Amino acid sequence: MPKPIVSIVTPFKNTEKFLSECLQSILKQTFTNWELVIVDDGSTDASFHLVDQFANLDKRIKLYKNPGSGIISALQFAFTKTSGNFITRMDSDDIMTSNKLEVLHANLIKYGQGHIAIGQVKYFREDGLNEGFISYENWLNQLTETGTNFSEIYKECVIPSPCWMVYRADFIACDGFNPNTYPEDYDLAFRFYKHNLTCIPCSETLHLWRDYSSRTSRTHEHYAQNNFLELKVNYFIELDYQASRPLVIWGAGRKGKTVACLLQNQNIPFYWICDNPKKIGKDIYNVTLHDVDYLKSLNNPHCLITVANKNEQQIIKNQLERLGLKLASDYFFYC
Repeated sequence: MPKPIVSIVTPFKNTEKFLSECLQSILKQTFTNWELVIVDDGSTDASFHLVDQFANLDKRIKLYKNPGSGIISALQFAFTKTSGNFITRMDSDDIMTSNKLEVLHANLIKYGQGHIAIGQVKYFREDGLNEGFISYENWLNQLTETGTNFSEIYKECVIPSPCWMVYRADFIACDGFNPNTYPEDYDLAFRFYKHNLTCIPCSETLHLWRDYSSRTSRTHEHYAQNNFLELKVNYFIELDYQASRPLVIWGAGRKGKTVACLLQNQNIPFYWICDNPKKIGKDIYNVTLHDVDYLKSLNNPHCLITVANKNEQQIIKNQLERLGLKLASDYFFYC
């Protein structure tokens, strides 16, 4: 067999119900020079046996058992078994469109190293999606359409975890799956951002993303909201915080308070503003809350917006732009 060009990395655990559909979608790819490195992370159902049957029929499927435990360990081990010049990840409960690998690979060939190829996604669920998933899908696809994903990286994970592809050399430079940090997909997105990879715009839906009540991202403590906020704050301090500029938190709700605590834990000073008259003038965590006009008195501030309401976010964005502040350099949305 010729050396595979694209290596697909897939961990799985107890996804017997969905694996056949996932594997069939990989086998139907119009781009055929791939290898699937698929690792069982301690399944107790018939998942391993099912994948083994596929592997016996197609030598491009390379099945292993995780010598460690957990999805990060499975990803790390899987990568050691890859040989392709391009790396991508796939989830064992999802479905690829037939042209997914072809489009992602072609975009990387066209744009070269230093880029990340992504595609638009479509969520699906047997009993229907809730508004949160629909909103996330629309937001993510709008960013992907223009390749501006990193402009809102502190809001949510801007790289769909099972719908990206990069050059192997870039993946290694970003430290791949090595960090033992959850949520691992968001952490990897931050490292792509840290190493200045450029997102390639894409207008095609390339991945069908399955939601169900027992999905790991819904149930495991590693994906709790406090982990996301801590990850965001840590990367902001590392990558975008400028000690020479006054830092401002905008919003004093639950997320605003959590961000404030995380900043104080790392001795990062900040000002705090909000538009709630019941909170203005009061102290929270020994920091006085000011009204939004206070922002005008600060010299060259940069802001963390912790207000979740979409309409209010647009109003805030308009206010900041009238002050000459720019998204992703002077202000960042945190929800």
